[in-house]
Amino acid sequence: MKRVVFDVAVLITRVVTGVIFVAHGWQKWQAGLGATTSAFSGMGIPLPGAAAGFAAVVETVGGVLLILGLLVRPVALLLLIDMLGAIIFVHGGRGVMVGEGGWELAGALGALSLLFLALGGGRIGLDGLLGAVFRRREGRRAAEDELIEHRRGPAMGPGPSNVRTTGVRPAGAEGAYPAGTGVQGGPEAGAGMPSGPEVGAGGGRAAEPMTPAEPGTPAERPEASRRPSTPRVHAGGLDDEDMRDIDALISEDQPEHRKPPNR
Repeated sequence: MKRVVFDVAVLITRVVTGVIFVAHGWQKWQAGLGATTSAFSGMGIPLPGAAAGFAAVVETVGGVLLILGLLVRPVALLLLIDMLGAIIFVHGGRGVMVGEGGWELAGALGALSLLFLALGGGRIGLDGLLGAVFRRREGRRAAEDELIEHRRGPAMGPGPSNVRTTGVRPAGAEGAYPAGTGVQGGPEAGAGMPSGPEVGAGGGRAAEPMTPAEPGTPAERPEASRRPSTPRVHAGGLDDEDMRDIDALISEDQPEHRKPPNR
């Protein structure tokens, strides 16, 4: 309720102030910029031509924008500068009452401009309507981004952490992997590695995922599908079995080396 009362009060004040500024600016246009410049020059205002043009444009256009509630803060700043110039160069030394040429009217209009500069034009105006539209769009965009992140989160979550996999160590590559990579080499390879026919094609032992065991029970290994190892093919189209047969034949045909008799 307080916000509604504030917006209505600001609307009324803004419209009345805008009408007063438009009336003073339109008076300068009706008299002509030449006559206004001459009047400013007689009052001792510096740069009377530029001052007359500035006052006529700012008071007329600024008053209309105040009534519409568009660009209220920038317009209020320009109107405040206009009234400060009028008080300093014309009305400041003539007292307060406007009938005696004092700063009564200029001071009131300047104070209202300062109030609009600090508080804005309220929600009942073009600034308020445009701001509400932009805020609604920003809120909708933020809600859509949050929904996308919420949907993307479960799909990209971390995998199960109770399965540890290790790589396969190629044959003849002792020390090829740095420490801590999950692959053991050298004589210490027997500790914690599976034994049996599960030997890969490269000479290393294929590691199996380990599952945590309950206290007091031995660790169980999940059953994993094993691929039959394919024999390696050597030069000439010979596989491992052919090479073993050839090695056996060569070892049988080698003559025994006898020591020569002592003479």
